[in-house]
Amino acid sequence: MTTDLHEHDDRADLAALAGLVSHTTTQHIPTLYAPASGNEITAGLFFRVGRADETLATAGLTHLVEHLALHRLGLSDLHYNGATANAYTLFHVTGSEDEVVKYLNSVCAGLRDLPMERLETEKEILRTEAAGRAGGPQHQMPLWRYGAQGYGLSSYNELGTWSLTPDQVRHWAETRFTRDNAVLWITSDQVPDGLDLTLPQGTRFPAPAATSALPTTPAFISGDDGHVVLTSVLRRSTAASVFADVLGRALFQDLRQEGGYSYSAEADYAQRDADFATLTAYADSLPQKQDAVVGGFVDTLARLRAGRIEQSELDSVRTKLLKVYDTPDLAAAALPSYALSLLLGHRILTPEQHRAELNAVTTDDLREVARETWDNALLQVPGRGLDWAGLTLAPQHSQAALTGTRHQSLEDDEVTLVIGAEGVSLLTPRGPVTVRYDACAAMTTRPDGARTLTGHDGFSVTVEPTLYRGVTPERIAALDAAVPAQAAVRMPAREPDRIPQPRKRTSGPRSSGNGRSTVGWTIALWLVGLLAAVWGLLCGIITADEASATAPEWDAVVGIWILELPLAFATWKVFAARRQRRRI
Repeated sequence: MTTDLHEHDDRADLAALAGLVSHTTTQHIPTLYAPASGNEITAGLFFRVGRADETLATAGLTHLVEHLALHRLGLSDLHYNGATANAYTLFHVTGSEDEVVKYLNSVCAGLRDLPMERLETEKEILRTEAAGRAGGPQHQMPLWRYGAQGYGLSSYNELGTWSLTPDQVRHWAETRFTRDNAVLWITSDQVPDGLDLTLPQGTRFPAPAATSALPTTPAFISGDDGHVVLTSVLRRSTAASVFADVLGRALFQDLRQEGGYSYSAEADYAQRDADFATLTAYADSLPQKQDAVVGGFVDTLARLRAGRIEQSELDSVRTKLLKVYDTPDLAAAALPSYALSLLLGHRILTPEQHRAELNAVTTDDLREVARETWDNALLQVPGRGLDWAGLTLAPQHSQAALTGTRHQSLEDDEVTLVIGAEGVSLLTPRGPVTVRYDACAAMTTRPDGARTLTGHDGFSVTVEPTLYRGVTPERIAALDAAVPAQAAVRMPAREPDRIPQPRKRTSGPRSSGNGRSTVGWTIALWLVGLLAAVWGLLCGIITADEASATAPEWDAVVGIWILELPLAFATWKVFAARRQRRRI
């Protein structure tokens, strides 16, 4: 063990912790430690790698490494686990000093030599785990904000569990799970003896840069009934974390206590990377109260943006947050947060600095955060849109379609699949959906020829040879050759009854009604036409009489012919409408 910290750019952050927690390095891994009461100790080993570092085609790669590294521990009464998040992976354990040493040594030994004979089994375990995992009301929010890459991958299944190779998994462990990409923390007054955390030398990777699938914000999307969800990306600050609590309290008061519309109304603030955090707010509702909840949700945000925040609201939140510093073993309790900030490169505040920043937050600061929240907001609402509140509907279709061979849908004459040299497009009455080959995040392939292409922007096109005219094996082969090999994900064969077949068309005219509608239009045509003919005959008789009169009243003649014009026009409209329905 050495205390030389010059291998990392962490010295300034670590200096801020002097007098609160101790720091050193363990086999070149930055290590933070502070004592905690009790006979057991807790330790955590962070790595700066997570789901956001993967691609859609390799999604699940980090999770696989985590599972494989823990396999050799087997069954144990020891309280331990691993966790894979967007920007980090954590191995943590609680137990005696000997148990903690054994666990950490085993994890690092597993990372150095992953048990690849377990690879296919662990893939299946991860797929089973995903099948039983509930997505939750905010599951699709990252996809719409970031697309099918980076932080948006948390909305997708782990496609890599179908096709990742041992070499890919091994390389990921060797380059990402390294001593230079890790931070260790331990709730002890010293680093235990006997640790062997030998890992390959590597690089500290910064958190992935954020992508965007939203041309403009604030924006909204449609979601499931009973849920209103907001996410916003904020610059990390003490004022932003305070605002999240103020917003949660305001939503609870407005939507539950006063309105009686919601049972759950809350807000949460979580770090995304070194500089930005994600604020998430949520409210539930019964179907008959959804409009009231949406309106109340927007009104609460508008109130906070306008600065109508009571000093008592801020004081209540500040008092709650300051109570954290009354926690026994404060230094030990803060270790995970300090270690993660060190890993991500975020500034580290001492308790004194954080108290000072909390006490300095004003209602004006909260108003500015509220405006930032709204400016970057994405809302998911049931049923109704939010145009009235100044939000823009997130893109539902691509901006342009590509050219290529056209393949008519066998189910809908208004839908056409285009397979071109640059990508594929699905042409629908509402707009095109396009995935370019050079922006393809993943393409799943089935032995029966089915292909699903997903673009970095999150749009997907499924090519089912059974559902489109002229999609031959040659066209599928051309598609496979055009998509980058690293984006292809081989999927298993489907059972014959799972391969979609065209739905049978009903015989006769395709209409939203039945035969009675055609009879109705025919009767209407006869009635209007008969009335126009009778009135026209009457006009002719009157005109002839006036022409033979000594003093004809031509004003009256013109008047009755003017009355004939609407009847003639109505006859033409009914006739045209009937012809149009017959075409349909």
